[in-house]
Amino acid sequence: MIYIEKKRREAGKNPVLEAPLWRSGFFAIFAAVCGLIFFASSGGAQTREIKNNQKETNMTKSVTAETAKSEPAPDKTDIRPFKVNIPREALDDLRRRIAATRWPDRETVSDDSQGVRLATMQKLADYWANQYDWRKIEAKLNALPQFVTNIDGVDIHFIHVRSKQKNALPVIITHGWPGSIIEQLKIIGPLTDPTAYGGKAEDAFDVVIPSIPGYGFSGKPTGTGWDPPRIARAWITLMKRLGYNKFVAQGGDWGNAISETMALIAPPELLGIHTNMPASVPAEISKALAAGGPAPSGLSDEEKRAYAQLDFFFKKGLGYANEMSLRPQTLYGIEDSPVGLASWMLDHDARSYELIARVFDGQSEGLTRDDVLDNITLYWVTKTAVSSARLYWENAQTAKGGFFDPRNLAVPVAVSAFPDELYTAPQNWAARAYPKLIYFNKLDKGGHFAAWEQPEAFAAELRAAFKSLR
Repeated sequence: MIYIEKKRREAGKNPVLEAPLWRSGFFAIFAAVCGLIFFASSGGAQTREIKNNQKETNMTKSVTAETAKSEPAPDKTDIRPFKVNIPREALDDLRRRIAATRWPDRETVSDDSQGVRLATMQKLADYWANQYDWRKIEAKLNALPQFVTNIDGVDIHFIHVRSKQKNALPVIITHGWPGSIIEQLKIIGPLTDPTAYGGKAEDAFDVVIPSIPGYGFSGKPTGTGWDPPRIARAWITLMKRLGYNKFVAQGGDWGNAISETMALIAPPELLGIHTNMPASVPAEISKALAAGGPAPSGLSDEEKRAYAQLDFFFKKGLGYANEMSLRPQTLYGIEDSPVGLASWMLDHDARSYELIARVFDGQSEGLTRDDVLDNITLYWVTKTAVSSARLYWENAQTAKGGFFDPRNLAVPVAVSAFPDELYTAPQNWAARAYPKLIYFNKLDKGGHFAAWEQPEAFAAELRAAFKSLR
């Protein structure tokens, strides 16, 4: 993120974890983009040592989507089994609302420059109302071990799949916006059961996939303060509560911001992190981008491409982030209209939107129509369109620097660079940004939702990335 950070590197202080120093104006706004921000922390990890691991398997009480959010556990450290059960009435209401959509006029251009195109949205709406079946993804979710536990006053929903392989490496994987736990479902099998997917037994992971507060089946904060540092501390508490004394973290988008903050906190249990959207833009590149001019001279072809990607995003791709970082409560329309919500979520980044548009044109891609609608419908049935947007606002209150600004993390870092991400990090940028870079690979295919679009390649990346930390 292009945020021109005021240098206050006083002796003994971490400039990222100090109190925020925001500048006014445009660049302060777009430091709140889709997980592209960094932020100030307000203290150390709030952790409580936990119960034994059998708590998950011994408990028999089932928790529905509604009761999980409304009934706090008598013992706040309890880990409660969870099942999804969306009422039929809610799904019938969804279809009625889609059918009752009042459509705008067609765009007046023959490309995507005015936003999500009418034809794409009408194809999506027709399939959503007449063919899509939420119960399929509900059954997939309920076939997985899901749980809820209360951390810092908010119920945290998470998937937790333990590998059958001995010495599996625990990993906590965090989604972003407009993503969810749906993004990571395809990588659970390859990570927990690698021998069934071409891997080796020693490549196995125990996988923990939480829903960010305000997203999915996690609770919605009723007060302020749930910024990425607070979430990072909650994730550390969660992994300890599950009994893990060593683990790694992975994320892109908000997931990267949260994982990098975990690395800044640097609990002894955290062995390292993996990112598919790294904070690696050199200061001189950020300065040139902030000026809005051409790429500096002397860049390699790879660096020129990364510069062009960043330049396009900063100039053309920030509309949703500006609104959500400044006025998330104003977005009543996406809480009331399914089609409004869908179009808002599709317009996250140009490459992902182009892929989704091709999907609804009938082309075979890394995602299917059901994949896309599983994620959108999750936002709809959990009523989290606005509560999820508030994370941008929360971060804007405390953010100090941009996600793309290097942070000199003290823990080992692994990077996978996908070609259709917001920018494809050159290896020399990553090496400069991460003093303990243990792995770097540039892939041929994949974008912002890499685990969702290219699950086999993504799982192979995690195996290779963390091999040296086992």
